[in-house]
Amino acid sequence: MINSLYVSRLADLLVNYSLSLGKGKEVVYRSTYEALPLAVEVVRAVVESGSYPIVMMGDEVLSEVFYRYASEEVLKYVPKVDKFIMENVDALISVVSSTHTKHLASIDPTKIKIASAARKELTEVFMKRSAEGSLKWVVTAYPTKALAQDAGMSFGDYADFVFKALKVDRENPVEEWKKQAEFQEKVAEFLKKVSELRFVGPEMDVTFRVEGRNWVNDDGEHNMPGGEVFTAPIEDSAEGYIEFTYPAVWRGKEVEGVRLRFEKGVVVEASAKRGEDFLKKMLKTDEGASRVGELAFGLNYDVKRFTKSILFDEKIGGTIHIALGAAYPECGGKNVSAIHWDMVRDMKDSKVYADGDLVYENGKFIEEVL
Repeated sequence: MINSLYVSRLADLLVNYSLSLGKGKEVVYRSTYEALPLAVEVVRAVVESGSYPIVMMGDEVLSEVFYRYASEEVLKYVPKVDKFIMENVDALISVVSSTHTKHLASIDPTKIKIASAARKELTEVFMKRSAEGSLKWVVTAYPTKALAQDAGMSFGDYADFVFKALKVDRENPVEEWKKQAEFQEKVAEFLKKVSELRFVGPEMDVTFRVEGRNWVNDDGEHNMPGGEVFTAPIEDSAEGYIEFTYPAVWRGKEVEGVRLRFEKGVVVEASAKRGEDFLKKMLKTDEGASRVGELAFGLNYDVKRFTKSILFDEKIGGTIHIALGAAYPECGGKNVSAIHWDMVRDMKDSKVYADGDLVYENGKFIEEVL
């Protein structure tokens, strides 16, 4: 079911396009054991580039055991090796390759909250180094039966979905990603001139100010697949309400029918059809968890369905998403939090106004504005 040629192309795409490694770099590769075939090809590609691979592989069961038995003291502890890696390595390759996507379903949300808050310093280091360019990173995916089951697909169909979204089913994936990048750059350049965005549709009327903020073109350098443009809205600007089409997933926990209402940038009302208690606890992780750290448009029209994997879901062509919590400094964002929780909404039957003018309708930017 797994095409070895596609796996090899993916490794080359990550090392030579997403990271553009060059020589003499230390590269950490992280995945579960399910992605061993990709690990093999990544090691090959990294070594061929003249750099040094450091492979870290595990399994979700280990994470479940940690949270189940860890005391509060242990949950708050940040290992020195994790801090060293975040402060010193040149590049990170993280691979979504779950063997079990509900491994934390029965864990007390308070434990997850405590551990997330403790790792805030690592998040800040990551964000800072990413913004200044001293840390290159990319997140990708490898097909597993667990991910296929979550997506409601057969394993073979899911593998096809993943490799098509990554464009490695095509003879020259790099050229395909360059075309995607050109289209998204037009969107980003347009949005950089905008001061205010208003999103209107069924169960949605919310406004964000974005003047002076940078819009980033995610063309596959940090996320593979890429397929979005994103920014950090002004921290006190969110006003109105929005209900999200798809479940919001955080470390295996699903919250369905999330509805948020904002005043002066802060979530003042939060509800959900399922998982509301978890949603409200996560909003209290820290002061920044109830503010919007990211606002984005999904522009990869090769990603056509929701799979419960945010790596793909936030790129679905014709969607928007916001992230509660940490902002990316390269956008000009100032919100700091231990969480960065993406929530996705389909934009069918919805509109976007930029400084009062209609610029986006039914999932696409109006051609004349780009």
